[in-house]
Amino acid sequence: MRESIIVVDGCLDEGRRLCAILKGRHYDAAPIDSLDALTTAARQRSCRCVILDLDTLSVDNRFIRNLLRDNPDLCVIGTSSRTFHPELEEAMRTHIFACLSKPVDEDELIYWLKIICDKAPKSEASPPGK
Repeated sequence: MRESIIVVDGCLDEGRRLCAILKGRHYDAAPIDSLDALTTAARQRSCRCVILDLDTLSVDNRFIRNLLRDNPDLCVIGTSSRTFHPELEEAMRTHIFACLSKPVDEDELIYWLKIICDKAPKSEASPPGK
């Protein structure tokens, strides 16, 4: 089964470029250009990972926290040309699985996606003590 990934980038052409790379590596990838569209798509699709461009989107700690509350099996990867995001301190510490430098290195991205896809979803994990 191909893993489903949502790529969210304020520049839809960049999102499409990243999706083309992912599709070439046998992932099911869909580009989206807004956080509102992400919220809707995450509810409608069974998705393992979302890749957020932190440079083109107005993402904050609360948005990430709410997204993961509503989609507990979702992993978040950020991409950015910046090395420091004070507005995302909490999310970087507790909710964002990885943050990749732009331009994204294809091999590094695939490495992180393999880790995410090999990880059992929280909903399938055994309860403690079993």
